[in-house]
Amino acid sequence: QVQLVESGGGLVQAGGSLRLSCTASARTFSSYNVGWFRQAPGKEREFVAAITWSGARTYYVDSLKGRITISRDNAKNLVYLQMNGLKPEDTAVYYCAADASRMDYGLESRDEYELWGQGTQVTVSS
Repeated sequence: QVQLVESGGGLVQAGGSLRLSCTASARTFSSYNVGWFRQAPGKEREFVAAITWSGARTYYVDSLKGRITISRDNAKNLVYLQMNGLKPEDTAVYYCAADASRMDYGLESRDEYELWGQGTQVTVSS
């Protein structure tokens, strides 16, 4: 029913920054936990970051800590993924996903999410 839409991807030079956005077609998005995942060619979809429905807790994959920040503005129905110091190996399709359970755990797993966007391409040139 609810549709998620990612935006903000594009082509950047190594060391550059991007801010991805995720929004939903329903205001109930503000009650969902939201995660970001990415999938590079030939690799499995991997967890990047997650934020609880209230924004009180955030989670990050260890390999990207310090370079990414997840945040949300429920008044605007938006979740952001700020990415800095981008590297060519960050090239992937980035997906946002939503979980209506309001659990504060297990958000690193793809299985926790009921809704997925179509993805936005991030390409980092060397």
